[in-house]
Amino acid sequence: MMKTALYGGINAAVLTAMNADLSIDLDRMAAHSKWLLANGCNGLGVLGTTGEANSLGVSERIDILEGLVARGIPAAKMMPGTGTPALPDTVLLTKKAKELGSPGVLVLPPFFYKNPSDDGLFAYFSELVNRTGGETAIYLYHFPQQSATPFSHELIDRLITAFPGVIRGMKDSSGDLANQLAVLEKFAPRGFELYTGGDDLLQTVLKKGAAGCITAAANINSSAGRVVYADPNAPAADAAHLVLAATRKAVTRFNLIASLKAVVARNTGNPAWNNIRPPHLKLTDAQQAQLLADIDASGVELARAA
Repeated sequence: MMKTALYGGINAAVLTAMNADLSIDLDRMAAHSKWLLANGCNGLGVLGTTGEANSLGVSERIDILEGLVARGIPAAKMMPGTGTPALPDTVLLTKKAKELGSPGVLVLPPFFYKNPSDDGLFAYFSELVNRTGGETAIYLYHFPQQSATPFSHELIDRLITAFPGVIRGMKDSSGDLANQLAVLEKFAPRGFELYTGGDDLLQTVLKKGAAGCITAAANINSSAGRVVYADPNAPAADAAHLVLAATRKAVTRFNLIASLKAVVARNTGNPAWNNIRPPHLKLTDAQQAQLLADIDASGVELARAA
């Protein structure tokens, strides 16, 4: 494992709490964030895919960052998602994260225009580094199923060569174990931090030098993730890995975000957690019943949140 990583360990891709009118409930989101840090998480990936960031306006994203810090969430524990298709918005959000005290940010590639060249992507990230002063660690967000814009190994090499210590690592949500192992082999010796987006891959990549994970299911299974991170070679980690894999399978049977919100709603006793922005929809009653049965069978220990 890469124990010196800036966000080493278990990082939850934090859910965004919403009210019935789909506005943000900062108090509830902050309470959930505190619960995560008390129940196995080392850090918080806020404003990511699971946090519905691309369903939020830029001003809302800033309000969330400021609101969480104002409610006692340590900015140093947060890796905000700041990537947008518009370079000025990405720069603005990255500067805000730095201003509040977050050491790093997770940046999607500009994902609207399809099939950009490596030269085009290199130019985008060069502009981002130059316009933010190179003072914030930038983590590449590799999620080609969603963005349709992958990071090639050649591009990663160019970026970390041009901006050593600034282009600090990557979250790989592709589910492609071979790609993650190849990235570790090529770039971990240069200090590049890999965070898997797959709970079911965590144990394997930790053994090969990964920094940890940033995962959606960590909203509910971080206690098991903590066991795997503590010693991925221990028998206890083998058992915890089965829990991670089972919970991930359960929450990906239906819509991932709606499923996680349904589990947290039950765990907190607060049905408002089911509120979700279109185009996502709440689970049907039948889906929710199946999901919760799968979660109960997964072996995960859900300490009741406040």
